Amino acid sequence: MSKIILSKNFIVNTCKLALNEDLFPIGDITSSLLKNNIKKKLKLISNQNGVIGGLEFAKQTFKLIDKKLKFKVKKKEGSSIKKGDVVATIEGNIKNILIGERVVLNFLSHISGIATITNKFVKKVGKKCKICCTRKTIPNLRVIQKYAVKVGGGTNHRFNLSDEYLIKDNHIATSENFVNIIKKAIKNKKKKKITIEVDNLNQLKKIIGLRFDRVLFDNMSPKNLIKAVKISKKFYETEASGGVTLKNVKKIAMTGVNRISVGAITHSAPAINIKLEL
Repeated sequence: MSKIILSKNFIVNTCKLALNEDLFPIGDITSSLLKNNIKKKLKLISNQNGVIGGLEFAKQTFKLIDKKLKFKVKKKEGSSIKKGDVVATIEGNIKNILIGERVVLNFLSHISGIATITNKFVKKVGKKCKICCTRKTIPNLRVIQKYAVKVGGGTNHRFNLSDEYLIKDNHIATSENFVNIIKKAIKNKKKKKITIEVDNLNQLKKIIGLRFDRVLFDNMSPKNLIKAVKISKKFYETEASGGVTLKNVKKIAMTGVNRISVGAITHSAPAINIKLEL
């Protein structure tokens, strides 16, 4: 899988784009009404329980606006936070703090939101099963969203279509003999992992013994998942997907699958409510 690296350069460039979106073409015309010499100390406060993420994005955003602003982290990245907790403080020119307020809160609330929902899934399944994200991410935000999953204790699935072979139902539907597609992937493997998606036991039995890496059980009932895992576990890493929620994820994990992929942790994660106040 492509390695996700959140370098300082990446974070700074991402923050620049975000600020440009907010300030183009003539800046914050409201904050420009304030005097330049007013200095204040503000707090970033969580309005709910969760997992905090995105603090470096906040720090670099403020630094881009005004290098003299003092940003002090009060909670470690990836740590649990409670309602009312101060996650960071910012001290300096109030005008410049207000210019970056919304960009900072957007980064923190979104990254923390994904980290929080991911952590809820992780706690439900325990240490024997991994919670994985998918490619169901907002275009151009995949790196950030997959980073947020890791902050919450989750595991990154393939980053893009070049990372590994994932032979799914629509690939299989193009051929009368999907075993041939699998054999072609094995022939062209070149150190890439191969995952085969199946949605019933008959499909699974046709491919048992072929030399691929992982079998993905799509939308299978827990009853069939137990049977599928029993058949597969000696040969392949196992994964379940489809319709996974906080209500049923523990039951799915109890079938013995190694991994559970959950699209909702990226495409439907609710933002964490974080505020900036004096």
